[in-house]
Formats: sequence, structure tokens, C-alpha cells
Amino acid sequence: MARNVGRIFSGFRCSGSLPFGKTQLKTRCPRLLLRTTPERTVVALQSIFSHKPRDFSLPNSSWGEEMMRLYNHYNSQSEEATEGQEDQGEQWTRLPSYNRSLKYATGGVYLSKIIQSKARLFTRNIRDPGAAFEYVLFFRRDKQRCVCIFQAGHLLEGPPGHVHGGAIATMIDTVTGTHASLLSAPVMTANLNINYRSPIPLGSTVLIESTMDKEEGKKTFLSCRVTSTDGSKLHTEAAALFVSINVSHLLRG
Repeated sequence: MARNVGRIFSGFRCSGSLPFGKTQLKTRCPRLLLRTTPERTVVALQSIFSHKPRDFSLPNSSWGEEMMRLYNHYNSQSEEATEGQEDQGEQWTRLPSYNRSLKYATGGVYLSKIIQSKARLFTRNIRDPGAAFEYVLFFRRDKQRCVCIFQAGHLLEGPPGHVHGGAIATMIDTVTGTHASLLSAPVMTANLNINYRSPIPLGSTVLIESTMDKEEGKKTFLSCRVTSTDGSKLHTEAAALFVSINVSHLLRG
């Protein structure tokens, strides 16, 4: 069966034509070769036809030892893992992460028709695992703190061998923005003040911790620290302000 399916897909073409005067421009899709074992063929077919979105916050082959150690540490303190235990301490919940936030959010079926069909979340648009932003977020049960385990890939270089400041700012905005959304969604960034203390080496894993400082009406104030995983080195610190908005505000442009 696998061989038959492989033959079908190896000869597969998709072509379309675009009118251009009297000539037509034809486009072809690359061949999809399934020269694999029957088991891998089944996996390939599932990935092609499955409508289930990929959760980027789950471990993949690019995660280093430190990334996995911290993931297991916070995951072991989740509500499911500590159920039935007397001394639960701090409980954390992992946040799933998709590359099309509007499509899989509440009301996303409507919103995704408005934006371009090819739109992707900025931090999740690289298909190569480990090449850019590898991260997973956990938030505490009382939602006062949010922590992110971030592994910086080789495509994020700024200073030689180190992470670009813009990539660090992107992650700080992502973590604090997600945290603010948990408190009073939907929100937008109003102000982000960042102080860079020490560079982050490419390929390293750091912790990004967001803490809720105060809420004033529609405003949410948070502080954020980017540190080494043992907390001994401060890489970056920031203060963020987010403002609650109505979704219709985004649609008006």
C-alpha cells in the first residue's frame, strides 16, 4: 500500500494558469516523494490531510537538554501532575502555541476571513525546528506571574554569536503581551521600555519572567526580566504597559 501511495504522490502535480495577454503563465507544485517505510508514509499522509493544528509549545528534536529540563520542571508542577497532592505549592499551566493565532482563537473562523490567508504569527513562521524562536510559556494559577523558556536559534543573530536585540524585544513583547491577555484580553502594547544588560549567546536557553505590577482601569502594567536559567545573570529587564481594547478596534484599521 505504501508503495502505491508513494507512486500516486510522486507523480502528483498541481498546475494553474494566469491570463497574461494571449499567453498563460503556468505554475507547478514540487513533487511530493514518499520513498519511506509504510509507517513513515502513514505519518506523512496524516500531516497532509490532518486539520489538527500543530502546537509549537510541545517538545521537538531541536530542544537542548536545558530546555527540556526546564520544560519538565514546570510541567511537573502543572495542575494535572500535582492533582491529589497535599502540598501543591506553585501550580503552573502550559499555554499552547499555534502559528495562526486568530484562526484558532475564539471567533477566529470569522476573523481569519478578513486577514490574508497566508498570515502567520511572527514568532512561529519558521518551519525549521530550532532555527529561530523556540519557546514555551507557563502561567501561574493566580495569573500574577508568567514564565517563558526560550531557546534562541541561529537565525536570530545580531552581534556576532549573540541574539539580536530586536529578537529579544520580540520575545519580551510576546511574553508580557500573553500575560496581559490572560489578565484582561484582548490587549495591545502601549509602551515597552527595555534595558539590555548582557548579550545572550546564540543557541543558549534563558528564562523570561513576567510579573503583574498593577491594573488601572483598561491599563495593565507588567515588569519583565530575562535571565540565565539559574538566575545568576541578568540579560535584559523591561517594563510594559498594555491597554484593553475591543476587537472591533482592530478591524477598523
